[in-house]
Amino acid sequence: MSSFDVIFLGGGPAGYVGAIRAAQLGLNTAVVEREGLGGTCVLWGCIPAKALLEAASLAEKVKKAKDFGVDVGEAKLDFGVAMKRSRGVSTQNSKGVEFLFKKNKITWIKGTAKLTGKNTVSVKTAEGKEEKYDAKKAVVISTGSRVKGLPQVGLELNGKTVISSDEALVLEKAPKSVIIVGAGAVGCEFADVFAAFGSQVSLLEVLPNILPVEDTDCSKEVERAFKKRKIDVLTGAKISNVKVGKDSVSMTVESAGEKKELKADIVLVAAGRAPNVEDIGLKEQGIQLTERGFIRIGEKMETSVKGIYAIGDVAGPPMLAHKGEREGIIAAETIAGQHAHLFDYSNVPGATYCHPEVASVGLTEQACKEKKLDYKVGKFPFSANGRARTSGETDGFVKIIRGAKYGEILGAHIVGAHATEMIHELVVARTNEFTVEEVDLAIHAHPTLSEAIAEATLDSLGRMIHA
Repeated sequence: MSSFDVIFLGGGPAGYVGAIRAAQLGLNTAVVEREGLGGTCVLWGCIPAKALLEAASLAEKVKKAKDFGVDVGEAKLDFGVAMKRSRGVSTQNSKGVEFLFKKNKITWIKGTAKLTGKNTVSVKTAEGKEEKYDAKKAVVISTGSRVKGLPQVGLELNGKTVISSDEALVLEKAPKSVIIVGAGAVGCEFADVFAAFGSQVSLLEVLPNILPVEDTDCSKEVERAFKKRKIDVLTGAKISNVKVGKDSVSMTVESAGEKKELKADIVLVAAGRAPNVEDIGLKEQGIQLTERGFIRIGEKMETSVKGIYAIGDVAGPPMLAHKGEREGIIAAETIAGQHAHLFDYSNVPGATYCHPEVASVGLTEQACKEKKLDYKVGKFPFSANGRARTSGETDGFVKIIRGAKYGEILGAHIVGAHATEMIHELVVARTNEFTVEEVDLAIHAHPTLSEAIAEATLDSLGRMIHA
């Protein structure tokens, strides 16, 4: 039996980052991963999807190029080429993780793992062999999550006419028409991509707003932008009478008191993910799950069984790569005997890469109301920002919610170009407990989009300059 200090089950963002940190701290580290390194994020999620979104952004910009004095003629769009490029970017990132493993002397065990004891792991290799490994200090479960269909309404994934984001990332051409069920980050991002490449898109959300975890003002702004692009947005949607055919899918959708008959070449189900907790020996080892089926963990990522940890999607929401990465670092440092800085789950930024982008951190205004907090709101539109005007990207705004008494930043929300980059100024501010006055004291270069952050802080204080 081969022996390591720590073994990670899964090589996604949580597992591979945790493994690198463990190796940096001198632990003999192994990662069991059956697919390429990087997990869902690198292979089937964040990276290839964002590559497609860049293609969608370029397609939209080309349509407006004449306004900037650049006439490129009629643009010809080829989804297949964009898809192949996105797969290439994905492969490049995965190879990059392989390089980091070699650099840090981490062993990649290719196969599927199962816990066979508190410190032992059995791995079934791609060749069907069974190998056993010993983890002297700890085992870390980082098995991630998977897409799921909606069989309860008749939308069972079949990989052809009813697909998940996995299949959407390998389509050779954009469908003429597509119904997207679920308008969270994944649904909105694919609505953006397909609309840019000429598909007729219907976007359905059962809740009252698209991007339902975001501040309502942000959701409404993206909905307006989508409707301008002829995306059919149906919220509060109830689906019935689903008929899955060989080449199309039809259904009845009730929204805003009206019933519509929809038919499309494909349906993309983007209605959440399920944790990969099956067949890895959790029950046999006495590892407890939450009511929603995630692995129950403590503040240092340890499960109910001492010496076994869980990180990333499998350990519960928010199911975000950067959340999993930080959990991996905390687990590695704890196993190595370090005093890890505990995770502040209230300060995890959210990012959606459709156009306009959405980024947020902290409480929404709805949450502030529910908590009966005394707060003030500051808001600044990009239409009044010089840099946004120069680039022609004036959709959206910065919204900051501060405590009325002390000026602490309760929440921050950005809709607009490069929102997912800009949000980090406010994440750093909240991490260091800066007030809105202290954000304002930092001089923001002109002309920049980030000036909108300074103006929003000023608006929350009742003294905005440029609007």
